[in-house]
Amino acid sequence: MAQAYTPGLTVTGFTTIRKLRRLPLAGDVLVQAGQHVEPSDILARAELPGIMRTCRTAELLGLDPKDLPPALLVKEGDTVVKGQALARTSSFFGLFKNESRAPVGGLVELINPLSGNIGIREAPSPVEIKAYVRGEVVDVLPREGAVVETRGALIQGIFGVGGERNGAIHTLEGDSDIDGACAGAVVVLRGCVTLQQMRAASDCGAVGIVAGGVVDSDLIQYLGHDIGVAITGEEQVPSTVIVTEGFGEISMAQRTWDLLQSLEGRMASINGATQIRAGVIRPEIIVPAVLGTSGAAGEPNQGSMSRDGESGSLENGCSIRIIREPHFGALATVTELPSELETVPSGAHVRVLVARLQDGQTVRVPRANVELMQQ
Repeated sequence: MAQAYTPGLTVTGFTTIRKLRRLPLAGDVLVQAGQHVEPSDILARAELPGIMRTCRTAELLGLDPKDLPPALLVKEGDTVVKGQALARTSSFFGLFKNESRAPVGGLVELINPLSGNIGIREAPSPVEIKAYVRGEVVDVLPREGAVVETRGALIQGIFGVGGERNGAIHTLEGDSDIDGACAGAVVVLRGCVTLQQMRAASDCGAVGIVAGGVVDSDLIQYLGHDIGVAITGEEQVPSTVIVTEGFGEISMAQRTWDLLQSLEGRMASINGATQIRAGVIRPEIIVPAVLGTSGAAGEPNQGSMSRDGESGSLENGCSIRIIREPHFGALATVTELPSELETVPSGAHVRVLVARLQDGQTVRVPRANVELMQQ
């Protein structure tokens, strides 16, 4: 059977998922291998050094740096609060006093004898890494973090904004309003999410919104700035937004919608982080299996897709999404993989595939213009 390899999205009702949770700098790991963790559990903790603030003490007091030591009221290693006197001079028999005060609170880390400056290091900022998903710690990275493994549903999207959040899946049919019933939930819409719906989700306290598509101008207004070309996920938005199909008036693929509907009420972990260049990162919805269900025993949940599709193999009978016009966003099934090169309208000689669209139409598409729908 003819084969090729192409990038694709994973949409599966049951698979094994491993998440590497690593600190940005060395710290303390708080868990052990084999330990069960919940999404909010802290796996590792470190302290990010505070900013060094410089106070030009000698200059402020009008002293030569070599004359500063007698005026000092602090020494290296002392802890000071904002506004505390660092050095003091007096004149006219003590009638007039001049002081240099700390601009911030922190640790006196440096008193420079050459410049007469005092360096104050602000308090460190705690950095914590949470588990993000419910599962089991399967590996510990000393001083760095841990690997958490879970089993359950995994749905990857095309694009997203906003970071990691957790909430129950709540699907809305048709024109249902996003209201108070969506507070704390991951709202799932079949069609294209509008600016009004994104704002409604934020206003009611929804942690995220998953939809088939989004109009780019609406997303830009929601963010308050243009969409960057690097990695997303750090945006300060009230609700994470994930689209499963792409930009424009696109509805969610039927199998993706059916899977999310079957997960109604289940707790999910979502992340809108997206990177489309080297080291591709996909936005994701992870729903751990419920203990005691068939899924937890290693079988897919009823009505869900069971293959992990990790191989990335493009072959006859597999499902694809076309990612270029004139059939952008269309789902299809591969029926033939010709080995000969063909000339496309642009004049290029490329390998193509033959696929059957959902409406029964047969099309010939360059293999570079499709994305494998792993299921």
